[in-house]
Amino acid sequence: MRLQYPSNVKIILLPCTGKVDIIHLLRAFEKGADGVYVVGCLEGACQYTTGNLRARKRVEQAREILEKIGVGGERVQMYNLSSSEAPRFVQIAQEMTQKILALGRNPIKASKKKMAA
Repeated sequence: MRLQYPSNVKIILLPCTGKVDIIHLLRAFEKGADGVYVVGCLEGACQYTTGNLRARKRVEQAREILEKIGVGGERVQMYNLSSSEAPRFVQIAQEMTQKILALGRNPIKASKKKMAA
């Protein structure tokens, strides 16, 4: 079964979502990403015990920061899936792409373009 997710989705593989830091999430927006989502293993099924719980907390902190600075906290999300849920992964990729398209471009990217002009 060959599933297709939107071509604008860039996948970054990590050994555990617990390795995701707030700075990684925020830097993605600084570099021009319009949205970011983290997909980790199911809660309670983390090979590293609490990595996905740490990641969820960091995603929530990034959401709060993005909301405070006017970028929009809804641009960053966390999902938990098992490795057997490839169709759900594709569905999430499509949903996030549609959500981000509806929100429009990253305000940081737009302001950088204005400053450069």
